[in-house]
Amino acid sequence: MSASNGRRTALITGASRGLGSAIALEQATVGSNVAINYFNSSEAAERLCQRIQQTGRHACAFKVDVRNEGEVARLVREVADVFGGIDILVVNATGPQPLLSIEEQTWESYLDQLEFFVKSPLLLLKHVLPGMKDRGFGRIINIGSEVFELGNPRFANYVAAKEAQLGLTRSWARELAPTGIRVNLVAPGWIPTDRHADATQDELDSYTQDVPMKRMGSLRDIAKIVAFLPSDAAGFITGQRFSVNRGNTLA
Repeated sequence: MSASNGRRTALITGASRGLGSAIALEQATVGSNVAINYFNSSEAAERLCQRIQQTGRHACAFKVDVRNEGEVARLVREVADVFGGIDILVVNATGPQPLLSIEEQTWESYLDQLEFFVKSPLLLLKHVLPGMKDRGFGRIINIGSEVFELGNPRFANYVAAKEAQLGLTRSWARELAPTGIRVNLVAPGWIPTDRHADATQDELDSYTQDVPMKRMGSLRDIAKIVAFLPSDAAGFITGQRFSVNRGNTLA
């Protein structure tokens, strides 16, 4: 283990609010030290650290743009300085997700999404990999989406980037399996967060009417499986996609 207190250390990107915040809280619940990456919401990140520290766990916030290689290198160094290394990497950071018709889409609108779901995971992995290989232990968890199975209209830039994220998950899992490093992807369905504050009840009802479980999920539904994957019970699992969406993508 990387930390002197004998606990695993989890770095969660985009963790100051929404799903990232729930994942960070759950990681603390299962006993991990938590490194909270954020870009804009410094107050929210510090409040989250305080909540975790009140439970007796260790947490620290780090402001970094995870699309920038120099900043990612600094992030990994600073987390190592505080906690001794990174055992668990949860790639959760995302940006704006505009709905765009084909006529409105540009190559730049695709690159915007690829920056978060291909470039950022690559930069992060390259910088945490040496320490994980040295320790013979590492858990990489990409946060994907159900959209690449649903093919949501006016969302092709986001859908394409999420499909690419699944591809790199599988390739990395095969390459890294002999080293003790496991790579998996969790694909949530629609989980309302502050990002969806403008969603109407009609929109929520329209989504759930076709979902086998007939209800919306919670942030903790996702956070709990993310917490399971680094555990000893999941040590034989790699290269897998876990759809956590109330059965919405059943064939």
